[in-house]
Amino acid sequence: MIPRAYQPLENQLVKGKVLVIYGPRRVGKSTLLSNFLSTTKLKYRLDSGDNIETQRLVGSQNIKTIEQYCAGYELIIIDEAQNIPDIGKGLKIMVDHFPDLIVIATGSSSFDLSNKVGEPLVGRQRILKLYPISQKDLNIELNTYDLRQNLENYMVFGSYPEVLTTKNNRDKIEYLHQLINSYLLKDILALENIKSPRLLQDLLRLLAYQLGSEVSFNELATQLKIDVKTVGRYLDLLEKTFIIISLGGLSRNLRTEVTSKKKYFFLDCGVRNAIINNFNSLATRNDVGQLWENFIFMERVKKKHYDKIYTNDYFWRTYSQKEIDLIEERDGKLFGFEFKWTDKKYKVPKEWIAAYPGNEVTLYTKENYLELIL
Repeated sequence: MIPRAYQPLENQLVKGKVLVIYGPRRVGKSTLLSNFLSTTKLKYRLDSGDNIETQRLVGSQNIKTIEQYCAGYELIIIDEAQNIPDIGKGLKIMVDHFPDLIVIATGSSSFDLSNKVGEPLVGRQRILKLYPISQKDLNIELNTYDLRQNLENYMVFGSYPEVLTTKNNRDKIEYLHQLINSYLLKDILALENIKSPRLLQDLLRLLAYQLGSEVSFNELATQLKIDVKTVGRYLDLLEKTFIIISLGGLSRNLRTEVTSKKKYFFLDCGVRNAIINNFNSLATRNDVGQLWENFIFMERVKKKHYDKIYTNDYFWRTYSQKEIDLIEERDGKLFGFEFKWTDKKYKVPKEWIAAYPGNEVTLYTKENYLELIL
């Protein structure tokens, strides 16, 4: 088992609040939970939102029924909670009427779970978003030398738990293809009644080839022969189901700054490479720079979530192609990060210095990248 930065889970639990754990399928939510339950001394009830009786009871919004359901337990856990109608209202009744009760709800569908849970549980929830294994997770058992030695594997095959524990590269590739077809697209196809999985795969393939570049909805619509609104809807669904993540442009001072487009990254490099079916070594690839930017960006996202670092994130680019890969806004300041695979000479764009004086930009390469993500 690979340790997680969230462990021990006991540290995340608060009486009278719901711990919401969600993220992509197959990232280890069930493992995290089962490891906790194997050692806890709390008297608990574990149910699944897939269970029709659980749906009826918890979704009833009947206070007496829910009180009977919870009576005698110190901990209630509901897995796949997004499948219960009005789950947020049911959970609210639990914590309001049992102030000493601990409640955990898990799910794999962001747009379902967050929409149904969010508003009723304002002030009554803590959220853990579980990603594929982070470098911070791996650093619990591996030292920085080990992480550097395995860097190519993380960039080519990604960091889903089963990928990391599989020794044979052929088996890793087979698993990643299965992951995309059987799990990652499953939520969208089932919940949104989308009848053309091929269209989603074609869209993902276009995004994979445009990694690190601004994406034009109009261009995507033309290439896919669908309307722009449908492109926007599909991109939103792919983001809400944890396959991709978007980054918008920063614009404060210059008319020449690019802001109307977004960049899209994949939550996992292995998934991206599976979509284009390219698992070649880094030495033979022409997209190493793109993979590097995706890898560092996502590891930074994971670290900030685990360490509770709250930022507004952007890229910065001008129409004359001056750029900075990532801008974080926190504590009233802007922090720029440029990601280069090799330690090339890098000069901060003079347009940035003029528009945002006093806001530093740091270059991260394979020599110093761990400073940013551990």
